[in-house]
Amino acid sequence: MSEKYLTKDGLDKLKEELERLKKVERVKVAKLLEEAISFGDLSENAAYDEAKESQALLEGKIVSIEDTINNAVIIKEGKNNGWVEIGSKVTVKWKDREDTYLIVGEEESNPIEKRISFKSPLGKALLGKPKDARVKVKTPSGDDIEYIIVSIE
Repeated sequence: MSEKYLTKDGLDKLKEELERLKKVERVKVAKLLEEAISFGDLSENAAYDEAKESQALLEGKIVSIEDTINNAVIIKEGKNNGWVEIGSKVTVKWKDREDTYLIVGEEESNPIEKRISFKSPLGKALLGKPKDARVKVKTPSGDDIEYIIVSIE
């Protein structure tokens, strides 16, 4: 079991998702199974096989979410001790552009929303660095990009 870093909002969303899966999706899958069983011979019943597979996937997802919730460490956003850490909002400059990212756990990373995992290449490079530090990150193509930390919130 490993720690799962989540914001308070992220944990709340996971709890809502878990509730939905247990109360809504389980009922749907149970109805699919019931219907498939009513077709008779289960040995060659594709609907039954499909419903059992759906059930297994759903239960796996529920177990995974429960594991994440049970091992959650809440990220305190916005605390600024002058160093980049999980929960920091970091503005970086590279070339002629600036971008601001929130450093989060893997479960909440979403590059489109500028939420990057502390385990991502950029997240790893930024962690533990102060304002004005320069960090290099290797891109998938093998090039290095140098970022300058402009601000940390």
